[in-house]
Amino acid sequence: MTRTAPLPSSLPHLVGALLCSVSLGLSSSTWAQPAVAPASLQADVDAIFSGYTSQTPGCAVGVSVDGAMALQRGYGMADLEHDVPITPETIFEAGSVSKQFTAAAVLLLEADGRLRLDEPITKYIPEVPTTTPPVTIRQMLQHTSGLRDWGSLAGISGWPRTTRVHTHAHVLDIVSRQAATNFIPGTHWSYSNTGYNLAAVLVARVSGLSFAEFTRQRLFVPLGLRHTSWRDDHRAIVKGRALAYEDTGNGFLTEMPFESVHGNGGLLTTVSDLLAWTSYLHRPSRPTDAAWIGQMQIPISFSGTAGRGYGLGLMIDTRRGVRQVDHSGSTAGYLAHLAGYPDQRIAVAVLCNVTSGQATQRAYRTADVYLARAITLQDPVGATATLSRAERNALAGLYRSRLDGRPLRLLDDGEALRMAGGARLLPQSARTFASAGGQQLQFIGGDTVRVSDRYDEVTYDRTTEATPSMAELQALVGTYRSAEVETSLRLTLDGGQLIVRRGVDTRVPLTPLYRDAFDAASLGTLLVQRAVDGTVTGISVVQDRVWHLPFTRETAASRPRPEP
Repeated sequence: MTRTAPLPSSLPHLVGALLCSVSLGLSSSTWAQPAVAPASLQADVDAIFSGYTSQTPGCAVGVSVDGAMALQRGYGMADLEHDVPITPETIFEAGSVSKQFTAAAVLLLEADGRLRLDEPITKYIPEVPTTTPPVTIRQMLQHTSGLRDWGSLAGISGWPRTTRVHTHAHVLDIVSRQAATNFIPGTHWSYSNTGYNLAAVLVARVSGLSFAEFTRQRLFVPLGLRHTSWRDDHRAIVKGRALAYEDTGNGFLTEMPFESVHGNGGLLTTVSDLLAWTSYLHRPSRPTDAAWIGQMQIPISFSGTAGRGYGLGLMIDTRRGVRQVDHSGSTAGYLAHLAGYPDQRIAVAVLCNVTSGQATQRAYRTADVYLARAITLQDPVGATATLSRAERNALAGLYRSRLDGRPLRLLDDGEALRMAGGARLLPQSARTFASAGGQQLQFIGGDTVRVSDRYDEVTYDRTTEATPSMAELQALVGTYRSAEVETSLRLTLDGGQLIVRRGVDTRVPLTPLYRDAFDAASLGTLLVQRAVDGTVTGISVVQDRVWHLPFTRETAASRPRPEP
């Protein structure tokens, strides 16, 4: 069975917010013409993607200017086993770039009068646990719902995404067992694929069509996106699709997304289809379409804060002084980035089939090649102040998040302050820093730092590094159980090292952070929970997308008895 969308013989009757290929001003033949760019621009773009050969995976790139295709190129191989090169028509998986299409599908149903974004999701999906206040559809699309990311939860249980065939039934099962959210809905921002998988389920339940069929009828066919569909069955054959690869440093291994969840990702598409979509977002021809497209680009706001950088499936930003609407994506070995610059009517799509593809960085560099012809770009963020080594050392150290307990370690690398495992911090003054990635750090007093980005703001307090005794480590040994992920974690001592064991093949050494907090590597941060008298009652696992997942300590009385 082939999943590529068929060419429409006639457009079906569409109710609500109708989108038509005529209104785009882009016929399928327009996009099919070979891209011709000035030699100097093409050479600049070729240099950005240099290094991809007939022996490597690679990327496809497309650029549109003023609603017309300006450049399409392919670099590297779509299939290393069969020597198939990447072309501009190669189909890739777009990762989280897919989210804007899911948000658009929900907005079309709102335009039809079939739902409202500020309704509780439980009205349509009662499997979602009730919260106070309730999670709304809008919050799911904005990542402000507090719903834990189902993929992170699956990873904690021992089945990370793409290691088993997850379906939306699995997503609903995982979500239904959650006893809490990361935070009170609507009060913070935390990226969560859960909301977008639930949105795909929502569209199917409200429309009476599968999510894939609804989007085909209401978006892909009317917009002439002939090579766009969903990976709703990972077993399906997709003509012209690039395989995805892991770059091991010593060669390449296939790394495909063997799962059937979609809506959060799973869009199969080409650079030309993505650019046709973005061109319509820049300049919709129908007022009804402009209304819901405008909603997608309204940034979130929390009580007492200005609008922040996420709309509905779109990142809203300013880069180098230019208004930017974009989104990145990654699934298995696929990487993607789609960046639009509405004021200049320039858009760039990059799709890669290798983990080292750096789609976002290459998309931004490609965009700068074209933007520089139209405007003067601001210089990237840089240092505007100089700190002595003593001043840097006074700020370095271990800090603890007030929100979820995760650590922030600041190091002096001899030349600059940097986040452990992260970017170098560029001083703007003796107390304020910026990173090239857009984070801002402000030190308050001597022991507090406020970290903000385009989505949220988190305060960290300086804390003391712990060196637990052997007796303190021994007191933590035991088995801890979470019904929410149906998993047990066993803490054991091995040669004086505290170890987390899960199942028969997972062994994670724990590194002390501050008191009752340990770095558990890929598992996240492990926090010890105690009763008032100091007795250890449990642990909780904290990750970027799962703020506190509790595991209760088992006792002899609490262990289930074997069947007679």
